[in-house]
Amino acid sequence: METIKLREEYIKLGQALKAAGLVESGVEAKDVITGGLVNVNGSVETQRGKKLFAGDTVQYNGEEIKITE
Repeated sequence: METIKLREEYIKLGQALKAAGLVESGVEAKDVITGGLVNVNGSVETQRGKKLFAGDTVQYNGEEIKITE
């Protein structure tokens, strides 16, 4: 499990995928998110700009990201 520590109040989903190294670019992040391949807190999320806060989890391609303060 990858952990991302917030520097601000939240991080956007596309940015989190890039920060965790699960995608190479913003374009790739957009494609996997709008394609319904990413889950946030157990539910499919298709909004690239979805705000993630401390305690949220993201699942993509068998990997999990935990957002912490």
